[in-house]
Amino acid sequence: MDADEVRERAGSLPQEPGVYLFEQGRDDTRRVFYVGKAVDLRDRVRSYADPRSERIAKMVERAETIDFAVTDTETQALLLEANLIKRHRPPYNVRLKDDKSYPLVQLTDHPVPRVEVTRDPADGATVYGPFTDKGRVETVVKALRETYGLRGCSDHKYSNRDRPCLDYEMGICTAPCTGEISEADYAEDVEAVTRYFEGETGVLGDPLRREMEAAAQNQGFERAANLRDKLGAVEALHGEGDTAVSDSGGYQTTDVLGAAIEGERAIVARLHAEGGKLVERDRHTLEAPDGEGTAGVYRAFIPQYYAERELPDRILCAEDPADPDIEAWLESEGVTLGVPGAGREATLVDLALKNARQRGGTDDESGRLADALGISRPSRIEGFDVSHAQGRSAVGSNVTFVDETPEKSDYRRKKLTEQNDDYANMRELLRWRAARAVEGRDDRPDPDLLLIDGGDGQLGAARDALAETGWDVPAIALAKDDELVITPDRVYDWDDDAPQLHLLQRVRDEAHRFAVQYHQTLRDEVSTTLDDVPGIGPETRKRLLRRFGSVDSVRAASDEELTAIDGIGEQTAETIRTRLQ
Repeated sequence: MDADEVRERAGSLPQEPGVYLFEQGRDDTRRVFYVGKAVDLRDRVRSYADPRSERIAKMVERAETIDFAVTDTETQALLLEANLIKRHRPPYNVRLKDDKSYPLVQLTDHPVPRVEVTRDPADGATVYGPFTDKGRVETVVKALRETYGLRGCSDHKYSNRDRPCLDYEMGICTAPCTGEISEADYAEDVEAVTRYFEGETGVLGDPLRREMEAAAQNQGFERAANLRDKLGAVEALHGEGDTAVSDSGGYQTTDVLGAAIEGERAIVARLHAEGGKLVERDRHTLEAPDGEGTAGVYRAFIPQYYAERELPDRILCAEDPADPDIEAWLESEGVTLGVPGAGREATLVDLALKNARQRGGTDDESGRLADALGISRPSRIEGFDVSHAQGRSAVGSNVTFVDETPEKSDYRRKKLTEQNDDYANMRELLRWRAARAVEGRDDRPDPDLLLIDGGDGQLGAARDALAETGWDVPAIALAKDDELVITPDRVYDWDDDAPQLHLLQRVRDEAHRFAVQYHQTLRDEVSTTLDDVPGIGPETRKRLLRRFGSVDSVRAASDEELTAIDGIGEQTAETIRTRLQ
């Protein structure tokens, strides 16, 4: 796309707040190169006729079309931009590697729409948001359902019902599925919900207020208090309650941010203080903004990081982000943004900066790994391993490392089909992970790299699963015996002291530990259940464990299989069956 094409497209855009997307291709082949926000879409997009940097000039040249979405306010544009960056992962945006998008509310494209909170709206749905506080949005959606009875069930559960579900009994659904309400009357309720999200707060606020006042008059004070809290969330969603900040003049919670740029990546260190005490520290990786310095890092980090997290009372930065939209959004949420120049606050900022700069040069294991493999720097790595006892109690582990550190809240584990086949087990484990990612059922961000514990066979099985599901994530393997790193193209034999090898070993060993721990937990179920069975001693329990591996397998065993084990006669086998019923 040349300068004249940019100006021509810009001339057709509205002079309103919104977001714009530079794209290539259409529909299934569509690729988003860049997402931006604007107070005036026409004026902002026109500026790309004269790009501010060589990198942005290349982006404009590669783009074929410009799409856009209008928002009501600059703040909505800011939040929608963060959502779209997380969804499309555009290569020319500065992206936070390990975060989630902001919640939205959707009314599905269905003759009888359902209402729900989502981060990935369905095609054709009517979408409202994005919003910053997921808890507040969920409170509002629940209040809407209690007031207007909109369904929250899936289309599958909705169809072919012959009686209402529990939601109808609880009074949060009018059960259009069984004709308890006509589609015409249901459509009127949907219209009321639509009016609320389009800004008519009284549609929901007035009924709640009347109900609250009635509860108070009847001395139902606890119910009145609950309704008061709901009413506050209902009004705050449209900005009427955002000024309710602590009157103490102090700050209960403070986040201190320090940013450093190292080549093509940027690091943000966050210190979190509560009641004046430092209680938490963490570090996050972004792609370094082109020519925008650390101010650009803060501009990218703040809206993306706080997508799902509760905002603190105050945010301190080493440098002003210089973004009026971010400042307006934080102010509307009651958050103070500051750049201290001296005193204790400045000391905290200096500490955050030291944390951001602490891993540079040769200590950058992820950077060394990227250089050695010829890939982009992997901020997020997931490791996989399987464990079983001759096919019994087969399990798989899925661990996550973010910026070279275990992210235990993102660990997952799975029971596998009992089979004495490591390749088949690995294929099943990876197929499970990949299918959940492709279908949007896994709430974790996609990793930058997958590490398989094993050799060429395990890697091949994993890659087969990725190909079957269409999950496009690079995968490598680390073999235990010779510590060889295996990729689809070649095998690496790195020195024992190579930093990149140490990183892979930590991920591999943690995946192995997590798998073995889960396998032993399943095996221990058998031991615990059989501890008090008369006639079963330690040696016999061990033989049972080796032979069957799990309680379910023992329960399913035939009399012949049980009595074939030394130390177990017909009476003992009968006792075991009785205890396992």
